[in-house]
Amino acid sequence: MDKLKKLAEHLQPSPKMPVLFVGHGSPMHAIQTDPVTDNWQIVGQQLPKPQAVVVISAHWLTHGTHITDAPKQPIIYDFYGFPDELYKVTYDAKGDPELAKLLRLELIKYESALDSSWGLDHGTWSVLKHLLPEPDVPVLQISLDMTKSLKDLLSIFGQLKPLRQKGVLFIGSGNIVHNLRAMRFDDGIFDWAMEFDNHTKQAIDNYHLDSLINPHKAGQAGLLAVPTDDHYRPMLAAMALLDPDEGVDYFNDKFYDYGSAGMRSFVSHGTVDLTKLPTTGLLSIK
Repeated sequence: MDKLKKLAEHLQPSPKMPVLFVGHGSPMHAIQTDPVTDNWQIVGQQLPKPQAVVVISAHWLTHGTHITDAPKQPIIYDFYGFPDELYKVTYDAKGDPELAKLLRLELIKYESALDSSWGLDHGTWSVLKHLLPEPDVPVLQISLDMTKSLKDLLSIFGQLKPLRQKGVLFIGSGNIVHNLRAMRFDDGIFDWAMEFDNHTKQAIDNYHLDSLINPHKAGQAGLLAVPTDDHYRPMLAAMALLDPDEGVDYFNDKFYDYGSAGMRSFVSHGTVDLTKLPTTGLLSIK
């Protein structure tokens, strides 16, 4: 406990930082200007200045819970077949080995481990390029332990709530609706995608965690929207970091990538003035 207390002193007390969940979609958003990235920028401009950013990305899946601890975070281009321009994107963020040690101790009962082999995958840097374009605070990632149930995930990330009052901005990065096998290249959006997105919104609004940890109980829409739960898990991590009565505000909730990846995102209620976001109807982005 003394070691934990000493590491906690590495961060200064702060007003409670917001929690975000960001639907990140295609890595192409990193180099595009579109309604999704416009809103990321507007939201980012209104966020309080953090002491550090910790991202839970759908693209780091492990056995056990891993935490990046390198003093310098390399960019990971974890995709293929995209334009050369995308492989030249940089996000020059430093790490924070002391914060990594603190996170590990907070999560020690969940087989937590420090990991310098990972860096920042596109679930992190493609968003931060717009949300926090100046990488002037440390950025770390925490992996998703795929041996744990969705219910376990709530317990794991719930352990980290106190760090919100130590200047840590937590971001879950994935997609509530995510079925790349069903991508469409017209302007349409699948009915099942919108049905499950709305079903999940209602559960989030009412803090119905039992519903959120059972996406396939939503029937065929849930089976199609969450064929695998890797992109769904970061949303649950963000929910675990919220207080039950805190509430959220949504952005990018009318946008879909290729009609089958919902871009619904949320931030702790009252953090962002959403009237500053352009209003638009349903849009499928390609």
